[in-house]
Amino acid sequence: MRHYPAGVTVVTLAGEHGPVGFTATSFASLSLEPPLISFNIAHTSSSIEALRGAESVVIHFLGEHQHHLAHRFSRSAAERFADRSLWTSLDTGEPVLHGTPIWLRASLHHLIDIGDHALAVGLVTRVHDETDESPAAAPLLYYNGRYHRPTALDT
Repeated sequence: MRHYPAGVTVVTLAGEHGPVGFTATSFASLSLEPPLISFNIAHTSSSIEALRGAESVVIHFLGEHQHHLAHRFSRSAAERFADRSLWTSLDTGEPVLHGTPIWLRASLHHLIDIGDHALAVGLVTRVHDETDESPAAAPLLYYNGRYHRPTALDT
């Protein structure tokens, strides 16, 4: 599947022992009415148990300028939130990464074990879209094991 390009997201949540987050390239929009989304997480992920106990998550759609965040959230769990200048928390507790052009908050409806992953399905409860106020950043893409910037986007 490494030959299929995908957008890059970072999923964050408020864990029992502090903030939790991970990079995910499996984000999908499932339904407009109601607004449902999904993403996958490996059973071996250091974040899986926190996700199993979470009621909600924030999904950040990374822009081309944020490959450093994609790398950070694919490394050791201890390093992900070490730089406090990169994030803040919503009133509901979930961490939000600064400078992310679009993020959404979703309440978790289902976490379904499928093969060596779990499929998370959430109901979107909030959308933050900075692209309304400023030009949109091009998305960060993942293809063939590397992060990429699009060379051209049609508008």
